[in-house]
Amino acid sequence: MNEMSPKIAIIDPNTLAALGLRQLLQSAIPFIEVDTFGSIEELIGSKEQYMHYFVVVDLFLGNKDYFITNIRQTIILTHSDNQQELLPGFHTININVPEEELVKQILKLQQHGHKHGRNLPEKSRNAMMNKTLSDREAEVMVLIVKGYINKEIADKLNIGLTTVISHRKNIMTKLGLKSVSALTIYAVMHGYIDIDQV
Repeated sequence: MNEMSPKIAIIDPNTLAALGLRQLLQSAIPFIEVDTFGSIEELIGSKEQYMHYFVVVDLFLGNKDYFITNIRQTIILTHSDNQQELLPGFHTININVPEEELVKQILKLQQHGHKHGRNLPEKSRNAMMNKTLSDREAEVMVLIVKGYINKEIADKLNIGLTTVISHRKNIMTKLGLKSVSALTIYAVMHGYIDIDQV
């Protein structure tokens, strides 16, 4: 990655959880760079500057002073909705939810701070806006993200089932995405659909 790529830090001693979140973020936003750390000491030792810090609640509570100076960039990974009340001023994501709900939480945060590339470095904003789909591919993508199956999409758009399957494959290939969750993030980030419609 070049030095203009936004960097995100995930601070979580649970390696599997950190790698899963990193994969989700990188597949949805390919121009970002994500580093994972098992402790605050590892993060501080890196001396890197990060656009956002995703930190598990236990590490946050033990190192609150470090994150107070980066309150707008810090996203706390909680284990229940009850913990959010204990963290006024900070953005939180409940990680003990199904993947679809986790993606929605991330998208709501993204829409709050980075809708259409707002507050991203210029090169990253351009990279995000450059990947375009045809009008028909965009229609198919929106229906996929809304949860319609191939047959329903074919009926809604009055096209053949094989055409829908072909469009679906082309969309995923063109965007370099591998899951509907990643496609959902892409569609919301690029303004094809509002998170409340998902």
